[in-house]
Amino acid sequence: MKTLLAFTIVFVFPWVLFAADDSNQPQKIADVETIINKANVMAYYQGTDGKAKVTMTITDKKGLTRNREFIILRKDDKDGGDQKYYVYFQRPADVRGMVFMVHKYVALEKDDDRWLYLPGLDLVKRIAASDKRTSFVGSDFLYEDVSGRSLAEDAHELIETTDEYYVIKNVPKKPDTVEFAYYNVSIGRQTFLPMKMEFYDKNNKLYRTIESKKVEMLEAKQGEEIVKYPTVVQSVVSDLTTGGKTEMEFSDIKYNTDLKDDLFTERYLRRPPREAIR
Repeated sequence: MKTLLAFTIVFVFPWVLFAADDSNQPQKIADVETIINKANVMAYYQGTDGKAKVTMTITDKKGLTRNREFIILRKDDKDGGDQKYYVYFQRPADVRGMVFMVHKYVALEKDDDRWLYLPGLDLVKRIAASDKRTSFVGSDFLYEDVSGRSLAEDAHELIETTDEYYVIKNVPKKPDTVEFAYYNVSIGRQTFLPMKMEFYDKNNKLYRTIESKKVEMLEAKQGEEIVKYPTVVQSVVSDLTTGGKTEMEFSDIKYNTDLKDDLFTERYLRRPPREAIR
């Protein structure tokens, strides 16, 4: 199953499914499989779809910055099932009109489909599975951070339980296919949101982190009910090797907007839907 334990995705795309527990006491769940599966749901599946505006600030080791602004649309086939993402870049001018689209599959034997449309060249490029751990549009995030990493690709171990977090160690089953030796994820015991990820290299040295910096409770209508969702609205990924970092801020977040399936097809790579540009 694809998981945020790679996104990260709660850090990259801050959507969750369940409302927070009204109790102020952390939930008592000790089984590692239960924890990672619930964190996966909290990270990826809220409502039936979602939309957010994202401001990305990329800072290099010299302190020089570049900005990106884009709209992201997300639609679930079903809870815990396949998903579709559509990312439309609005600013700056040199990336305006660029589109990144993902069809994410939960089946381990089926690679996600990824497309990148480059308007300057009028070129649609397929992102190969072998490229999933390369930079996403020049930032410190990776393509795999966007589309997620399969739970089945790693062995998981609950290594610590604190008052606030479950800390899960994740070791790749095929270490030659990735650049990291393992990564630890701190998952909030109250919300099951992944709050921090720490990646370690083959020499057991920490080289990359992804952190949730700000969480807000947002309301959305679900059927006839108003539901509150704990939502990450600010996050940062830091590359400790290069000294660079990329910050994300999320705004205008909406859930259950009734997005149509045909918005996530190749014909909309060159012709963005209205939902993506306003």
